[in-house]
Amino acid sequence: MLSREELKEIARLEGNGTYYVSLYLNVNPVTNPGGEHIIRLKNMLKDSAESLDKAVLKKVKDDLSAIEAHVLGNKREFKKGLSILSSSGNSFWREYNVSVPLRSELIVDKTPHIKPLLDILDNYKRYAALLLDKESARIFIVHLGEITEYGEVHTPDVPGRHKKGGWFALSQNHYARHVNYHVGLHLKDVVEKLDSFLKGEVVSRVIVGGSEAAVVMIKGLLPKTVSDRIIGFFQAGMFESNTDILKKVEPVLASFEKKSEQETVGELITRAEKNERAVLGIGNVLNAVQGGKVMKLLFVRDFGLQGYSCKSCGTVSTTRLKECPYCKGRMEDVNYLVDLVAQKAVEQGAVIEVVDEASELSKAGGIGAILRF
Repeated sequence: MLSREELKEIARLEGNGTYYVSLYLNVNPVTNPGGEHIIRLKNMLKDSAESLDKAVLKKVKDDLSAIEAHVLGNKREFKKGLSILSSSGNSFWREYNVSVPLRSELIVDKTPHIKPLLDILDNYKRYAALLLDKESARIFIVHLGEITEYGEVHTPDVPGRHKKGGWFALSQNHYARHVNYHVGLHLKDVVEKLDSFLKGEVVSRVIVGGSEAAVVMIKGLLPKTVSDRIIGFFQAGMFESNTDILKKVEPVLASFEKKSEQETVGELITRAEKNERAVLGIGNVLNAVQGGKVMKLLFVRDFGLQGYSCKSCGTVSTTRLKECPYCKGRMEDVNYLVDLVAQKAVEQGAVIEVVDEASELSKAGGIGAILRF
C-alpha cells in the first residue's frame, strides 16, 4: 500500500550511474473506454526512445520494454491511475494501481519521479467514517478514493421502536427513558470501539453519519481524542452500500480539505511576511532544504522548474554554476527541480502539501516552506 514511509525510502534512492523510468498513466476505464491508454503509452515510449541520449537509452531500454510488456499483458482490470517506477540497473520495480486519476507522463531521470505520488498522499489522506443507529454501527476507512469497511458494532438487546414515537423521542414516560438508557449504553460501546480503532490506525480525521437524532446524541458521548478529529457529518441508512456511503462522505472531505488548504497557505504567507520560521520562493526554499530546516513544503500543482544538482553531494541550484559551492563537485542539469526538492524534503522527514487553488501562493513564487527552526 502506498505510504509516506515507502516514499521516504524511495526518495533516498540514487542512480549511481544508472537511471530510473517513472511512468504515470491514466487508465480510467471511463475516460479510456477503447483502451486509449495503450496508444498513449506507446506514444510516450516512442517519444522517449527518440529524444533520449543514446547512452541513456541503452541503460533504460530494458525498463521501457518491461513496462510496455507489463501494461499490455496485464489481464486484470486497472482502476483509474497506474504508476510504475523501474530501474533494471538497480533491480528496482514498484507498481501502484490507484483509484484516483493520474496525468499521463513518462520521465527518465537519475532518481525516481515521486511528486505525483506525494500529491496523492497529500490530497487523499486516510479518514475514518462512522455510521450508526440505535443498535448497530459500521466503521470504514476512506483512502485514495476508496472505502473499506473495517468492522461492525451490534447491540441486539436494545428495545424496539415505541408506537408513540421514535427510539430517540424525548418522551417523559418510563418506556422512553428505558429505550434511551439502552441506546445510551449502545452508543457508549460504539465510542469505546471507535476510540480503540483509531488508536491502532493512522487516521487524519473522522466523519460521523446516521440519522440526525443519532448524530446529535453521540456528540455528547465522544471523548476529546475523538471529537477533536471530527470534521463533519452525513446522513445515510445503515444498510446502504459502501459505494453509496462513499458518495455521501466525499463532499464532506472535499469541503474540509479545501478549507484546510486555504488556512495552511494563509499561515505560510503570514509567517513568511513576519519572518517567523517560513520562507517563500524557490531560492529561499532551496536554502532551507539544504540546511535541513523544512518542516512542511508547499507548492502549487504543476509548478515546475529546471535547475542544477551536484553529482557528488546533491546540492541543488536554480543557477548554472561551474562547481558546487559546498564540495566543488560537478553540477548537472536537472529537468525536474521541484520533484528533487520534494524528494529531499521527504527524506528529511518533512510533510509535503500540493495545493490546487492558491492564487496567493502562485503570486508569491509558487512554492514555500514552514520551517523547524
